[in-house]
Amino acid sequence: MIRNIAIVSLSSGIIGEPFVQFEVDIGLRRLKEYGVNVKFMPHARKGLEYVRDHPEKRAEDLLSAFRDPEIDMILCAIGGDDTYCLLPYLFDHNELANAVTDKIFLGFSDTTINHFMLHKVGLRTFYGQAFFCDLCELGPEMHPYTRKYFEELITTGGIREITPSDVWYSERESFTPDQVGRQLPAHPNQGFELLQGAPVFSGKILGGCIDSMYDFFDGSRYADMPVLCRKYQLFPDAKDWKGRILLLESSEEKMTPEAYRQALNYLKETGVFEAVSGVLAGKPMDETYAAEYKQLLVEVIGRPELPIVFNLNIGHAMPRCIMPFGVDAVVDAEKQVIRFASGH
Repeated sequence: MIRNIAIVSLSSGIIGEPFVQFEVDIGLRRLKEYGVNVKFMPHARKGLEYVRDHPEKRAEDLLSAFRDPEIDMILCAIGGDDTYCLLPYLFDHNELANAVTDKIFLGFSDTTINHFMLHKVGLRTFYGQAFFCDLCELGPEMHPYTRKYFEELITTGGIREITPSDVWYSERESFTPDQVGRQLPAHPNQGFELLQGAPVFSGKILGGCIDSMYDFFDGSRYADMPVLCRKYQLFPDAKDWKGRILLLESSEEKMTPEAYRQALNYLKETGVFEAVSGVLAGKPMDETYAAEYKQLLVEVIGRPELPIVFNLNIGHAMPRCIMPFGVDAVVDAEKQVIRFASGH
């Protein structure tokens, strides 16, 4: 059972802003009900501007959380868009490699970049939920499917299997105090969709938000991001991808089909699609561009024998499961289940 959780702001510092404190309080109350002690790392609640301007402090918080023997789990507050700025502070003198200990690390979205950092130093991590997005959900409770996976992780230290959610929820349009207790509209979910290839395949999963992976290679958002990612060799080479399963899910920015195609082309150029044993793709938020994304995955990857499974409840579309990275997984699209080897 997880007893002590450290909350870090590795991207956006929004949880320090006064206008969201009512949401933060909801999340803290839910964690308290689990009997969990929460420690906000020193700079996690310093606000948007401070956190943006001090990547070295974000890095310091992450290193301190790993070094603290009392912390069982590191939970990311939320994503954002510039956690790549931590790279020099974590890798110039092997800081991350020297600090990392076997703790649970959970986050998604821009945190994809942090997952790749931790993969680089050999830590298995968990993808798919965050404090502000999930524990602080304004509805009467956490979404039941989301809650099931969070509870499994904090009580057992791992995830044994993932099955589809029966429903998906529309994006919340307002986050004002009058939304507290208001349930989101639910829609029937169609389960895992096998787009091509064999229905059963296996490997260790790695990946995350395709928007973040696009920025590994494209400097439109931040000109120095591809430069730093190359300098620190953050994206694994094709050899490291051999036999793995690539996870791709898309953000609330609802990437246009043209940008999605470009992102897939960047990935294709790395040789990743020649190396992996399969591809898993998350449900897009509000199912926007779902048909286009499915078509592009098949068309751009261009390997008809490579299994591609679409419509996982992972990442930005609600509700969200939690996916272990770096653990042996077997995907069975016919039986609608992904099973993981026991143990974290």
